[in-house]
Amino acid sequence: MTKTSKQNTFGPLIVDVAVPVGSYYLFRDAFGMSTFAALAWSSAVPAGRTVWSVARERTVNGLAALILVVNAVSLLLGLLSGDPRLMLAKDSGVSSIIGVGILVSVALGRPMMTAGFKPFLVRGDSAREAAWRRLAGGTAEGSAAFLRAERVFSVVWGVVLLAECVARVVGAYTLPVDTMVWLGSVILAGSMTLAFVVSRVVAAEPMAHLLIAEVKVAEAAVKAEVAVAA
Repeated sequence: MTKTSKQNTFGPLIVDVAVPVGSYYLFRDAFGMSTFAALAWSSAVPAGRTVWSVARERTVNGLAALILVVNAVSLLLGLLSGDPRLMLAKDSGVSSIIGVGILVSVALGRPMMTAGFKPFLVRGDSAREAAWRRLAGGTAEGSAAFLRAERVFSVVWGVVLLAECVARVVGAYTLPVDTMVWLGSVILAGSMTLAFVVSRVVAAEPMAHLLIAEVKVAEAAVKAEVAVAA
């Protein structure tokens, strides 16, 4: 997978996950906004993504919608909480709910993370889109491996986000508050990096190779038909 394709593959995931969560900390810590204001402003991106997908594609972007709902719930909880340790623990709730949502989507056979990286593996190419449909539909030779990698991609993200949540909750109640204020961000950044790297190696790259191979198979079949017809 080239550098450009890697960036394209993970672009939507950054928009859906890293931007909302990262912007929350940016607004709160760098700009000194209140928890309520930071959550409200960090909801802008998932809200925009959800509205855009409904308006343009007539579908709901599951991950963006989930983050939007989680942030809305957090806004309500933020009005009721005054304990600094509870506030630190509550920050990890975003990761935990998203992680659970992703794992549930895998169990239901509709991996939520697929919506984030499919467009950038396909890249608007009709041949790749057709190859994706065959692989995802179970009609191609590499379908089993493709579907397995698709599930693994989401499982990696779900597990990492849940582990990140556990680590930050434990830290919130066992470490000094001042320590967790910065360590929580470090744990978050490390978890995101780990999820990016592991999911790329064990799922995204294998899926890309299978997709390209399926495109070549289809092209070879077309050439064979043309040769027979000639």
